[in-house]
This record gives sequence, C-alpha cells and structure tokens, in this order.
Amino acid sequence: MNQKHNRAAKFVPALGLCAAALAVAFAGNASAAAPDTTRVIVAFKPGAKAAMKSVVAAAKGSVKHEIFGMNAMAIEVPAVALKGLENNPNVEYIEEDVLRKPLALTSPSTGTPYTAGQLVPYGIKLVQADQLPDTNAGNRKVCIIDSGVDFQHEDLSANGANVTGEYDAGTGNWNTDENHHGTHVFGTIAGVNNGTGVVGVNPNKNLKLHIVKVFGKDGWAYSSTLSSAANKCAAAGANVISMSLGGGAKSMTEQKTFDSLQTKGILSIAAAGNDANTTISYPAGYSSVMSVAAVDENKAWASFSQYNSDVEIAGPGVSVLSTVPMGTGQDPVLSVGASTYAPTAMEGSPVKTATAPLADFGIGDSVNTAVSGKVCLIQRGTVDFATKVLNCQNSGGVGAVVYNNVAGPVAGTLGTTVTSIPSVGASDTEGAAMKGQLGQSATVGIKASNYAYFDGTSMATPHVSAVAALVWSYFPTCTGSQIRTSLDNSALDLGTAGRDTKYGYGLVQAKAAYDRIKSLGCGK
Repeated sequence: MNQKHNRAAKFVPALGLCAAALAVAFAGNASAAAPDTTRVIVAFKPGAKAAMKSVVAAAKGSVKHEIFGMNAMAIEVPAVALKGLENNPNVEYIEEDVLRKPLALTSPSTGTPYTAGQLVPYGIKLVQADQLPDTNAGNRKVCIIDSGVDFQHEDLSANGANVTGEYDAGTGNWNTDENHHGTHVFGTIAGVNNGTGVVGVNPNKNLKLHIVKVFGKDGWAYSSTLSSAANKCAAAGANVISMSLGGGAKSMTEQKTFDSLQTKGILSIAAAGNDANTTISYPAGYSSVMSVAAVDENKAWASFSQYNSDVEIAGPGVSVLSTVPMGTGQDPVLSVGASTYAPTAMEGSPVKTATAPLADFGIGDSVNTAVSGKVCLIQRGTVDFATKVLNCQNSGGVGAVVYNNVAGPVAGTLGTTVTSIPSVGASDTEGAAMKGQLGQSATVGIKASNYAYFDGTSMATPHVSAVAALVWSYFPTCTGSQIRTSLDNSALDLGTAGRDTKYGYGLVQAKAAYDRIKSLGCGK
C-alpha cells in the first residue's frame, strides 16, 4: 500500500547488488581446495593459535582465514594430515568448512524463457510465471489504481498502445509518477522482456493495462476517489483491478462499488496492509475483494504483513526488485582493492562516488585530519550515522563506509543532515574484511538507478493481480469469482495446514492454477 513506499525508502538496495555481482565476490573468496587437500575449520584452545599455525605449516597446509572473535581458523591441508590434527591436544574440534552462497533476490536470465542481459526478480519464479507463457494475455486487461507510471521508462514504454490511462485534475497525467509507487507496481506486472533491467509476470507486451492515478506527490486519496477510480477501471473494460493501497476504516460506498464490480465479473485485488497486526485494511477487507499478504524469497511470512481471517492469498513482498521513475533509484557501490562488496544505501547520501585510500576512522566520534583525502571506514556505535559521516567530511574525508557492530548489514539514514561526501553501510563481516585492507584504493558512493527494491504487501499485490490475468487469459470464459476460487485452491499451502491468518490459502501459483482449471474446469 502507499504508506509502504515511505517505509521502503529507508533501505533500498539497488540494481547493482544483483546475484551476478554477489556471485563474483563470493567466487573470489571461496575458491575450491586443491586436489588431495581439504578445507576445514579447526577450533582450538585459548592461547594455542601460534602452536596451531606451526602444526598446519608442518603438515604442508595453509591458513585460509582466521575467524574473527573465535579461537578458530579455516585451513587447507592434505587430507592425510587430518587424523594427526584430530589427535592434537590443542584441538577442540574439526569440521568441514562448508560453502555458503548468496540467497539471491534476483538471478541473471539465461536466455530461457527471458532474453539474456536482464535480471529475473525472485518473485517471478516463486509464483511460477516463468512456467506459463503470457501468449494469450492480450485478451485480459489489468487496471492499476495507484500513483501513475513513468511511461517513459526504458523497461515499460515498449508496452505501447496496450496501455491507456485517465487524466485527473487533482493528480495529473497517468503517465507520470511523483512518488515511485505505481511505477514499481507496473514493473512487477508487465516489465518488458527486452534484455534490459528486469521482467514482470507478463513480460511480452501482450497484456492490456489501464492506469487510474489516485495518488499525487502527497501520497494519499479518499475512499470516494477510490470508488470513482474502480468504476473507471470497469468502464475501461478491466478484468482485474490491482490496488496496492488501503486504510483502516470501512466505507459503505466502497463496499457497494466492489460488490457491484464483482457481479459484473471483475476480480478486485488489494493489499492486506503493512502494520504487522490483526487489523483488517480496506478495500482488502470487503468480501468482494481478494486480500493479499506478503512472503519473502524463502516463502516465509513477512513480519510486517497484517494477519487476520480476511487474508486470502500471499505473494512475494520482501525486497522486490522492480522499476522506479528513471534515475530515481539508488545503486550503492563499494569496492576495496580487488574486492567488491554489497553495501546498502545510506539514506540522505548525495548521488556521487569517490575513490581514495581506505583509512580507519574508529567510531567516527571526533574530527581527525589524518583521514584527509581518504575514504573513512567507521564502526557503528555511540554516535549517530549523520555525526559519523559529518565528522569524516570535516576531517577532509572524501567518502564514508559505516559497518555494523552486530551481525547483519547497516541500513542507516543521515536524517536532515546534508553532507557533500557519499556514504554507504556495510555488514559486520564486510567491515572486518575491510579492516585488513586499510591503505588500499576504495571506491564508495551512490549511483542513480532506474530500479529499486521495495518491501510491502503493495509489492505482493501486483504479483497476484498479474498471475490472475495470466491464468485467466487461457480461460477467458471463466468469471472473476471463478478465477479467484481456482487461485485459492491451487495456491501453495504455507504455514498451518489449510487457510490461515498469515498466508491465507498460500502462495499464488500460475502453472498450478492453469493445470487445475484445465483439468477440473472454472472455479474448482
């Protein structure tokens, strides 16, 4: 829903943090053990580090990584030397140093079924859109009620004449988007399969879309406006109405509107809400509207997603990569020496990059001219992010990296502080690695992007809406209510068996719904 966009703006990893970049970084740090050797973790007794290093060297092995904060190290040794190490009195235990790979939010297209050169957001595969071609989608129309769409976008404009919209005296032209939300929704539904950016659920320029803009820059609208918008969707011939929006109070006018649209065969779909409580949001709460909850890439319930008896189905809604108005996304970049990292954007950072030697700036609680002309590496703690970055700037620093003092990445904001140097956040492990690279050339900054990751049931809703249209396009004689039932009955059951308050009937599944209707008929 629209309020979600404000939440998402605090942490928007951008397009550059894709699976390809992460995979390269991973490969550079996790090369396979040489033939006839094995890589293991050895935990040893306190004070025995030097002795263990000597033992490893004597076994013709090598230390690969000293584990920060533990009496343990990763080593590579001939397999025949393991028995001797196990019997060493200083050794607590030995275990395989097993691989850990990025759980990617996107994957590079292999060329099948999408053109190479673009990213496939995880939600596309999660809802089985890659298993059901949108060849027939031209017989369906989805109406998006939102903040409009940047229809000049490189990944959307090719939808061409299939997209129409409404001009509104209050919000302006449908083909502009002042708060980014509607463009993100549109990209999930119909991002074009063109070798650029991302793909949507219906990517091949066949689906018809109609845009009704109810949100301007201020990002809110009335229930009366929503009722008008929904009726405009019907007048435009929409089959599916997608609403990534809502509020906490009922409206008799709204309810009558959506009840009437249901009798006309239209399927209305709306976000369940992002307040992490049992409150029912509307229009999702009306029986004539399908309520959508959010899950993450691991199919786990999103902690912000509202949960109640009205939740009907779930869609991908955590860190969803999609389109935003051209140039308005943020792509954080960070590299030190030959290492490429995966930073988070520091909200409020200027859109620029800087390259200079990396210098330790402690916790950044005071000015220190020793970092003049350098990139400051700053540990989280004691003082706020804005003060840390400002102290770096006032010391003559040209860029700042704030790394976490607890597990996980930093998702920070500079608040109202304005700085002239770029800044990003990094995880605790990345910070520890960079501590070993002081003095090396570092590039840090924020680049403008045409894509962004958002969270919310707002992001789950277009997945469901797009799947509904995709499946329906194969069975155009079904009614909206029948498609709704088929989607529910074919959903991937998650959580408690059967319908539950967090997932509803489960995760929407395009191919499973198609198979079910083909086998059993509409509404089964």
